[in-house]
Amino acid sequence: MYVNDNCVGCGQCFAFCNQGAIEVFGKARINNLCTNCGICLTYCPLRAIEYVNKNGKGEI
Repeated sequence: MYVNDNCVGCGQCFAFCNQGAIEVFGKARINNLCTNCGICLTYCPLRAIEYVNKNGKGEI
């Protein structure tokens, strides 16, 4: 997962992440606990989180 420049740090992704993989310090940051489940994508109101596969591109 990748956080793009649309992020304003609202914390919606953090609130719904079951893995504890998101930290918010001004802007969301995804840590190594991320399992690419995609829940954060669903709850981000600004579409600031993008799925990135091992090749650096892609969608769920």
